[in-house]
Amino acid sequence: MTRHTMKSPTHWQVYILQCADGSYYTGVTVDIARRVHEHNHAKLGAKYTRARRPVKVVYSEACIDRSAACKREAAIKKLPRSAKVALIASQSNEVGPPCQHGTSSS
Repeated sequence: MTRHTMKSPTHWQVYILQCADGSYYTGVTVDIARRVHEHNHAKLGAKYTRARRPVKVVYSEACIDRSAACKREAAIKKLPRSAKVALIASQSNEVGPPCQHGTSSS
């Protein structure tokens, strides 16, 4: 009998942080709470956020895999500030579907 170990599914998310100076930082992770702690308290946080602490999460979006999260992160980073503000505001008003970039089974 062959035994297969199943890993729990990894839930990748793209997130936007608002820094103390009002600027935004976008990243990807599987654990937002851990990542925000790193940005605020550890050397593991991004160099950009180390000089702009404290940071807080203002937006997050679930993605189907790491590739989708990274593609969505890149797309968000290209947006002008006004579009990021609108994206953040839209999440507080409605919950949208997770990003669907990459391969899906449907």
